Amino acid sequence: MSEETPMMKMLPGDEVRQIMWRYSDRFDIQMAQFGARSVARGLVARLVADGQRNTHDWTAEKNAMYAAFDAAGTTAAGLDESCGGVISGPRNLALALLAYELAWVDAGASTTSLVNNLALGPIVEKGTPEQREKYMTLCNPANGNEKVWRGAFALTEPLPYVGVDTGVLCGKVSVAEWKDGEEPMLHVDKRGRFITNMAVANFITAAVDTADERITSSCMIILEETDEGIYDRGAVTHKMVHQLSNTYDPIFNLKVPASRIVGGYTIKDGKIVPNLTHSEIIEAVFSRTRVGVGLMTAAKLLSAVEPVTRYQRQRFRGAAGIEPGSPRYDLGLQMKEDALHRLADVWATGEAAASLGFEAARTFDLLTLVEGEKERLFEEQGISGRAILKALKEPTDKAIEIIRAGGDIGSADFMVQYAYHSAMGNVLCPACKLWNTGVGANVMREAVSLMGGYGITEDCPGFLGQKWMDSQLEATYEGPEVVQRRQISVTMGNPIFRAQLIAWSNELKTSLPAVSTAIDLWMWTADTLGDLKDADGKKLMQSQRHGVLFPLVDALCWLLATRSFAADIRELATKGPEHPVIGPETEGYVNTFTDLVTLQSARAAGEAVRICGELLFGYQAALEDAVIAQFRVRRDAVETALYGTRLAKDRAAKAISQLMIPEALDYPQA
Repeated sequence: MSEETPMMKMLPGDEVRQIMWRYSDRFDIQMAQFGARSVARGLVARLVADGQRNTHDWTAEKNAMYAAFDAAGTTAAGLDESCGGVISGPRNLALALLAYELAWVDAGASTTSLVNNLALGPIVEKGTPEQREKYMTLCNPANGNEKVWRGAFALTEPLPYVGVDTGVLCGKVSVAEWKDGEEPMLHVDKRGRFITNMAVANFITAAVDTADERITSSCMIILEETDEGIYDRGAVTHKMVHQLSNTYDPIFNLKVPASRIVGGYTIKDGKIVPNLTHSEIIEAVFSRTRVGVGLMTAAKLLSAVEPVTRYQRQRFRGAAGIEPGSPRYDLGLQMKEDALHRLADVWATGEAAASLGFEAARTFDLLTLVEGEKERLFEEQGISGRAILKALKEPTDKAIEIIRAGGDIGSADFMVQYAYHSAMGNVLCPACKLWNTGVGANVMREAVSLMGGYGITEDCPGFLGQKWMDSQLEATYEGPEVVQRRQISVTMGNPIFRAQLIAWSNELKTSLPAVSTAIDLWMWTADTLGDLKDADGKKLMQSQRHGVLFPLVDALCWLLATRSFAADIRELATKGPEHPVIGPETEGYVNTFTDLVTLQSARAAGEAVRICGELLFGYQAALEDAVIAQFRVRRDAVETALYGTRLAKDRAAKAISQLMIPEALDYPQA
């Protein structure tokens, strides 16, 4: 890239992001996002600056966030339009953007805003029509009721540790009373642990197991604060992070009607048969809501670029002999390559994390559009259980044909679209949650360190120290890393995903060869390991061989995140020149983003080479010469593809040193 080649002049604004993340034509989403931003950079920033994170108590000041979210339209963003919602159609991308926007300032506030959607999740995804209408209407700020209902989601319990295994339940449901000709009344005994929103929750969606032979399975059930019995909000959880969300360990011992079973029930042979088990509902909910948590960490990384840049440039101002206009005055620490290179790594990671998260959110919006049709078809034809796999074989084969031909999945019938988007979402969602929060938390530590001692003070610009701490919790929310690795290890073998991975590799051969060759190496390694056994004669690629599968998952996630970033840059390069605001500046944005994704590709490829080499050789006393030779050919291809990636890092560093940034952050400090 020559001296005359345009570079990014200022950090990307809304116009750039709307193109990259595919919502430039969604005015409803933009308005919801702006509403969330006004609360985040106003009230929420003031709460953090005033020290409200320093107490576990749920104060009146913190509680004011609910009214602010209601007024800004953030609360209504999670509701169906028929129940007062403000988003047209599927809401995954919209809710992901709200999580991102709020976490830009404070992730605890983001959780407070979005936890109501998590509580509604089982009802929205799997509830009966009556349940959906009742609770979404009650949660609508404009419903005319005396109060807006808030919800909580009670899955985990003290076993003794929180979030260890979502399939193990201590909460129980039994029949309390069942009169002839009347609806059964149920007794629910549930103790929750680490349950968010309990300070204000009017209703709970709780997971319980059957404790009565007259109830055939586990289920999720809706509890209300006015139900007969004990509705104890419990003791405050003494978190070190996310203090702008309220978290308690509640106790419930309640009598509720059977109509509260989420998704409904039937009576068969004198027994209550829930239509859905708790695990079936959780699968539907968590398959979507984990994306928002992953984007909370992405927001932290991207929000660090401006305050770190400002700190580095102003580091020496005020010292004797540092005169305005001198390089040390204007650039400060950014005179040094190390400061710029490390910040470029933080920025590139944040971009890749955001791209991966928003791609996952868009995937679930597309899935939502066809999922209902699939379910109606299967219900009409009585397709269930193992018959589902048979019914999906033809759509799966057609989806693979379209991918290999370079066709458009969107033009296929709804069953093919369902098979495709389901396969992709089942990998992208846990990949986003795993990579963004895991790698993101580590890189966030790097961002804090770039602020020197200032980074771990309460008044650090951008609240970077608090964000670093918060990211540790996000890595655990809705399933820790092991849960995500486990899901990806099962879903990454889906033939549709494998076909798409090959197609992505082919697409990137010229533009991002390090990722293209690394994908080829990864796929070959996974296939080769499938034919190998360890010294004890046990297969390496089996479901419980976590020491093999989980590292492969980690390598894959690096590659997926980088590819998502590259796809967003391509979208900007295609549509940016037509934009009336950023059109003339598009080339500069694309050039700098390309340098960032290139340096990110080197790190991703390096991780893939390291992990594949460790697994292939590490579990073997010896390998056939032919296998070793094939590995070396692929490894050499990856390493050769690294040509110029450090030069791209130099260019990204130069762009950072020349970025125009405001004199101060646009939200208050202490």
